[in-house]
Amino acid sequence: MLTFEHLKTQVSEGSVDTVLVCMVDMQGRLMGKRFHAGHFVAGAWEETHCCNYLLATDLEMATPDGYASTSWERGYGDYVMKPDLSTLRPVPWLEGTVMVMCDVLDHHTHEEVPHAPRSILKKQVNRLKAMGYDAMTATELEFFLFEKSFDQIRKEGFRDLAPVSGYNEDYHILQTTKEEHVMRPIRNHLWDAGIPVENTKGEAETGQEELNIKYAPAMDTAEYHSIAKNAVKEIAWQHGHAATFLPKWHHDKVGSSSHVHQSLWADGKPAFYDDADELGMSALMKNYMAGLLKYAPDYTCFMAPYINSYKRFMKGTFAPTRIIWSVDNRTAGFRLCGDGTKAVRVECRIPGSDMNPYLAMAGMLAAGIAGIEEELDLQPPTQGDVYQGETGMIPGNLRAARDALHGSVMLRAAMGDDVVDHYTRAAEVEIEEFERVVTDWEIARGFERA
Repeated sequence: MLTFEHLKTQVSEGSVDTVLVCMVDMQGRLMGKRFHAGHFVAGAWEETHCCNYLLATDLEMATPDGYASTSWERGYGDYVMKPDLSTLRPVPWLEGTVMVMCDVLDHHTHEEVPHAPRSILKKQVNRLKAMGYDAMTATELEFFLFEKSFDQIRKEGFRDLAPVSGYNEDYHILQTTKEEHVMRPIRNHLWDAGIPVENTKGEAETGQEELNIKYAPAMDTAEYHSIAKNAVKEIAWQHGHAATFLPKWHHDKVGSSSHVHQSLWADGKPAFYDDADELGMSALMKNYMAGLLKYAPDYTCFMAPYINSYKRFMKGTFAPTRIIWSVDNRTAGFRLCGDGTKAVRVECRIPGSDMNPYLAMAGMLAAGIAGIEEELDLQPPTQGDVYQGETGMIPGNLRAARDALHGSVMLRAAMGDDVVDHYTRAAEVEIEEFERVVTDWEIARGFERA
């Protein structure tokens, strides 16, 4: 990490010439500007501006209608990007470059924009702080590496995609050695950027990788995740490869997830731990987990925001399908980890690799808070093959998740009607765009035989 004074020194010495001034958009991507470092330290560090459409677009950067916050009728005005100087960090994979993250403020009032992802998570973190708790989280980033570059793949119409390996490389040292020309700089550059990388490993498919980062306060974790995801793509591109966080790039391949580990701490101690409990779970943890389960449909849209997200939820793929919890069972939607120890925590296995970490974690924290406030009882853990049974199902498609989000009384109370309506509209946009497109599958299936 950098202090502003250290940055000034680096700029005067000429070792830094570029400052990436970044916000996080609805999709979890870094958006912003590249400042000449001299101009940044001279005054731009106070604030800059961006078009407010950045929080009302889809993946294609289109400007769909239906958003209350901004539109063609309202003229697409400005937001203020307010650099948080505590987030200054080097970007070692880009020469002479540092980065700072921004809060997004209303241009007129200078209040935080409520539907900005950073604002949404901050609100839930502050709710917990008011209750005396700190939210500690960690995310796992899964993605696929491909032989060819982004440009080659796009120009070839995204056909005949070839991963960098030819077989399942889960924990496989030989195969991952072949990928070290990409994975080693990812680990080292992120570490040098102040992101506490723990490890990388091969995942359970051809060309699939996993990056693990040490647990941290929830706001830091969301920042680590967003920066790491961007770095993976940039570093892969620098080495002539493409990396995708699409949850299900092929129907015959296992999907990519982004599991979220979470626990609450109080006064520097794990508030989820009780050594008198058989599994080490405090009453607080049980209430929190009961909230996660009860309200899982409500925040699924934040964990699985696109049409493709739901292709991952298939029996026998280690991706969950049911809203249950179990002890150290990787087929459950919620897995109890570290049972009987001070490291006891809950791992939510529902989110896909395409999640926006700010939104997904905000949804989980809001549900956990509701469980605590409502003093919900936690059902007994499920055992055995949890793909079977009569328990509630994770919403099976984006339309069902959209309906659950729109109708969520809990999230409307926790986040505000404007936020829920804004992201409901985002889900509707994805559905509308998909429904107007004729897919290759439809043509191949019905061109002759229909």
